[in-house]
Amino acid sequence: MQRADGPSRGFATRAIHAGEQPDPITRAHTTPIYQTATFSFDTAEEKAAAMEQALAWQGGFFYSRTGNPTTAALEAKLADLEGAEDAVVGASGMAAVASALLAHLDAGDHLVTSNDIFVISRVLLEDDFPRRGIEVTGVDITDLGDVRAAIRPTTRVLFAETLSNPHMKVADIEALAVIAHEAGILLVVDNTFLTPYLLQPLGLGADLVIHSATKYIAGHGDALAGAVAGPKAHIDRVRAMLDVLGSCISPFNAWLVMRGVRTLPMRMDAHSRNAAALAGFLAAHPLVTEVRYPGLASHPDHAVARRLVGDPAGGRYGGMMAVRLRGGHATMNAFANALEVCELAVSLGDVYTLVYPMPKRDNLIRVSVGCEDIDDIVADFAQALDRAARVDGQRGAARPRG
Repeated sequence: MQRADGPSRGFATRAIHAGEQPDPITRAHTTPIYQTATFSFDTAEEKAAAMEQALAWQGGFFYSRTGNPTTAALEAKLADLEGAEDAVVGASGMAAVASALLAHLDAGDHLVTSNDIFVISRVLLEDDFPRRGIEVTGVDITDLGDVRAAIRPTTRVLFAETLSNPHMKVADIEALAVIAHEAGILLVVDNTFLTPYLLQPLGLGADLVIHSATKYIAGHGDALAGAVAGPKAHIDRVRAMLDVLGSCISPFNAWLVMRGVRTLPMRMDAHSRNAAALAGFLAAHPLVTEVRYPGLASHPDHAVARRLVGDPAGGRYGGMMAVRLRGGHATMNAFANALEVCELAVSLGDVYTLVYPMPKRDNLIRVSVGCEDIDDIVADFAQALDRAARVDGQRGAARPRG
């Protein structure tokens, strides 16, 4: 019996059931980990048919780099949640970004991108793509006039993050889709920060949506993965690129990500609720000079964020924010070093609250708010800010007056 899913059912039901069914051989309730490199056949004809089917991206399994039953179940689940015709998963978020873009760009082509994106995506676009003969123009993705002006006859792709990393700019996906399609180019959106639970860019006009599934989709900081969803014709090209580059996900990591997806709605509700409360606390703190959280009315893109993901009850804006403190580098370090519950780490989207000080970004502090009790998160930030304030006070006392 196929488990209940389908577009008429709720997101949480589909997050649990979509893409999965009891194992047809053993009747195992949970999708097994098919931890195998290769698959065997009774006849040469069966082997040839399986290879032909798999290499036409029509299912079938002969080698786990190209396809695996555990991986296929995760892909079906993510396609369902994105409202997509197809999805493909890879070894990491950067495998997904690189394969999605390289599958649709050739030497001589041009890409328009946000000038505020994940640092390794920026390295790919600024350092690697020019060597491949692909030109790249970075723009303020919130300035639609600049976006239009950057498009050339050779432009093939417009690439944006729904919430930019790390400055939390909000991309107006609907408006960007209109601009892209008027120019006859693809809109490719990295939706890692919001996930399909909070926003489904394909429904707003995006052509492809990318996730670092390492983050919120897996949710527990224990697996690397990337995903791309969209029309099958586009996904076939991405799947072929992932296969050629050898950027396949391991069956075990696919299983870990699939397990994480089942709790995605509950976790994103908790992340959003906790982040909204922490942002409100920080916005009122005298040591804090800036809080960039799209759920705050003070955020310059709040109106766009509210239109995309908000609701009358206050909205669910995800768990990411960026913060700056008075006093610069020394105060930032004093605050970070004083944290006790929240952890200093790169990455994001974990059930743990992760704090990432960025001295090279003008002492910005990126915060991925976790699922701990909000009173404990706020208390930890409060005591760390108190200790940082003493450092700031000492610095102020040392400054000459007059």
